[in-house]
Amino acid sequence: MSKVWRQRVVGVAPSGWPAHVHPVIQRVYAARGVYTPDGAEHRLARMLAPALLGGMDRAVALLMRAILDDRRIVIAGDYDCDGATGTAVAERGLRLLGARQVSHVVPNRFVHGYGLSEALVASLDPAPDLIVTVDNGVASVAGVAAAKARGIGVLVTDHHLPGDVLPDADAIVNPNLAGDGFPSKALAGVGVMFYLLLGLRAAMRDAGHFPDGEPDLGSLLDLVALGTVADLVPLDFNNRVLVEAGLKRMRAGKACAGIAALVEASGRSLSTVGATDLAFAIGPRLNAAGRLEDMSLGVACLLTDDAGLARRYAEQLSAINHERREMQAGMVEEAEAMVARAAHVDAVGVALFDPGWHAGIVGLVASKLKEKLHRPVLAFAPAGDETDELRGSARSIPGFHIRDALATIDARHPGLILRFGGHAMAAGLSLRAADFERFAIAFDEAARRQLDDDRLQAVVQTDGELDYRDHTLDLARQLRFAGPWGQGFPPPVFEARFECASWKPMGSRHLRLQLRHAQGGAPLDAVMFNAFDGTPPPSRMRVAYELSVNDWQGRESLRLLLVHMEAVS
Repeated sequence: MSKVWRQRVVGVAPSGWPAHVHPVIQRVYAARGVYTPDGAEHRLARMLAPALLGGMDRAVALLMRAILDDRRIVIAGDYDCDGATGTAVAERGLRLLGARQVSHVVPNRFVHGYGLSEALVASLDPAPDLIVTVDNGVASVAGVAAAKARGIGVLVTDHHLPGDVLPDADAIVNPNLAGDGFPSKALAGVGVMFYLLLGLRAAMRDAGHFPDGEPDLGSLLDLVALGTVADLVPLDFNNRVLVEAGLKRMRAGKACAGIAALVEASGRSLSTVGATDLAFAIGPRLNAAGRLEDMSLGVACLLTDDAGLARRYAEQLSAINHERREMQAGMVEEAEAMVARAAHVDAVGVALFDPGWHAGIVGLVASKLKEKLHRPVLAFAPAGDETDELRGSARSIPGFHIRDALATIDARHPGLILRFGGHAMAAGLSLRAADFERFAIAFDEAARRQLDDDRLQAVVQTDGELDYRDHTLDLARQLRFAGPWGQGFPPPVFEARFECASWKPMGSRHLRLQLRHAQGGAPLDAVMFNAFDGTPPPSRMRVAYELSVNDWQGRESLRLLLVHMEAVS
């Protein structure tokens, strides 16, 4: 697919930066709306105040009474990385604040479905006094009602967009509720839970419950950072504060045993770990458990303080992730073949289904196809052996709010969608297998109404060109730690024209190259992953790339990480 190249615009010239901050970093920050050092000072003292979050007073009162009365509290998590880290933050944090009877339950997506479902509530034996949801619950109308019918109190903490009807919970904390004044709507589920703990600690401190000193909730920030990055929420200033604080704990050797073990299992180093490592190496290992098996293993890894046990958990999670990668590769190949066979259809909103696909992997299939086609994609798999339902996962492109699109389809075709929820760029839903074709048509029609040819054109977004003399290991090191980079605050990508001095395959799917910059200078090492199809790269090329540090076997060197390549004359 041909792509349009666009440079990020620096609207205001950077100013006030100290001399040691490289001009390239100043330029990169300015292209993301950060024009002065103040916007890059990610100190915890600058995070938004917990009191600004709606529902805090009722939720804090509910939790404080549960702790003081020694009530049984169950944390109801979710089966992704945000839910797992949020569950660990909730259980660890409540114990630090004095809760003695606190445990957790994580739904199995194939048994209980998503969130605080009626099936999950029915499985709680004995019944707790209070359920605290993490990263779910705002759509769990039936589940909350089932809990209340059993005499169980419910506190919902969530960040997902609410539907038309809210659950009848005792308290709800969600920055995305209508009318909530919290300035950042980008908190992940783990971030919402962390904020609630901060509010609870402040109330307990004011009530005189910590005569010997208050507990250090900062010890939970490594978990907050991991969940925030892995959930791909926008890294606005407040989220960057949380993530940077968590990364600093990790680099200082203060990560919990589970995160330390997962970093080790991924071949990364805690001393140099960055947000990219959390997104592409650590988060997927936790997510794999929830996709293929049971996220209880991931939560156990994050809760243990035994380093040896954490390593064993991390090894199990890595093995599951390896299985997930192999399964994903086969499903993506089948999806690409499906699209190729239907090339004449030219759908704008692409819906795919195969009866042999795994419901835990369809989101990854949708993501891969979305990147390749630059179209919103929905991939479906059977929900289970004893139902005629399909479970689908959607990934979208800029300009197409996928959850709102599903809401529109639901309004126009009542009863077609059984359940749905999500965000602007990702969503999930269920429908009857017999309704797939009708839904596919409705989804394509919704996409055609909103997406014109310009929005369907894939874009290579760059930070412009670098002078060839700026290709240095020192600048690469500065860029690594300048972020944290992630969703909504993307890592710097530069562009240039190169000649290919040499190349060779790396494994079966990757490329290792030596590139000579058009301006001159010594050849530069480069890699491009998942780019080798058996044909040699062009001798002259235009490239989009990240300036990265290769620290293989503890030795650092400069390496270009290519993200797009095309031939030029």
